[in-house]
Amino acid sequence: MSLLHVIILAIVQGLAELLPVSSSAHVVVTEKLLGLDPAAPEMTLLLVMLHTGTMFAVIVYFWQRWRPRFFQSAASFKNFVFLLILATILTGIIGGGLIKGIEKILFHGASKAWIEELFGRLELIAPALAAAGILILIAGLLEKRAQSANNNEDSRMTTGQAVLIGAVQGLCLPFRGFSRSGATISTGMLSGVGKPLAEDFSFALAVILTPAAIGREALRLVQMRHLEQGASLSSAVLPCLLGAVFAFVAGLLALKWLSRWLEAGRWYLFGIYCLVAACAVFALHHFGY
Repeated sequence: MSLLHVIILAIVQGLAELLPVSSSAHVVVTEKLLGLDPAAPEMTLLLVMLHTGTMFAVIVYFWQRWRPRFFQSAASFKNFVFLLILATILTGIIGGGLIKGIEKILFHGASKAWIEELFGRLELIAPALAAAGILILIAGLLEKRAQSANNNEDSRMTTGQAVLIGAVQGLCLPFRGFSRSGATISTGMLSGVGKPLAEDFSFALAVILTPAAIGREALRLVQMRHLEQGASLSSAVLPCLLGAVFAFVAGLLALKWLSRWLEAGRWYLFGIYCLVAACAVFALHHFGY
């Protein structure tokens, strides 16, 4: 893996991670087109650092919006934290359960089986992209109706809405291509949450989820390498740090674009994109990628 590969993957990750189009699907496809192995340990290390870069992009970009919305008073902060914790618990229960179930069913009898071994299979990514696209498309087409049911887009989120968003986020975890941000924001919109609040809450959930995802991938990397190739891992730190910086910058640009599209009422276009991308991934699988 060259430095150019790192930069390309960082830009793809940064742009796609914070758009509702599944960054993992885009990164896996890019890796395959570049002739790289998505399941290789060094690729796992790189993805960990790329996710770290986009996590910081989320914090920097949304802080000015989160501060007046969630931190203006002790009551709003407590409610915000409560809803985040509640949604994250649902994500852990549903997502963790699905991951363990899939690992036991599909890797029965195998030692140290990881669901990540399936993440490079395009025949699984394509239908997940299509499912995300349909959900986003429905939310976008029904956007006006959702707004009429909730005239105040900045109204407070209810416990039930947070639970629903957290549950849907859990469904996204095992399936590469089923966009986390696309599914959670669309779910919020369909349940009557205003778009700005749904966007803010979705990316706040991402900040909580990212450290856990990084820890899981780091554990997988250590187990795969069995701690015997520490020198080679150390040599990969610098390009990975550079990748995180590129992902951070690309992530900020993607967030600004996403916000403008949300405010302009063009959410449905992301659904169309996911459906087109699903067809493209199916075609790549057909041609042997």
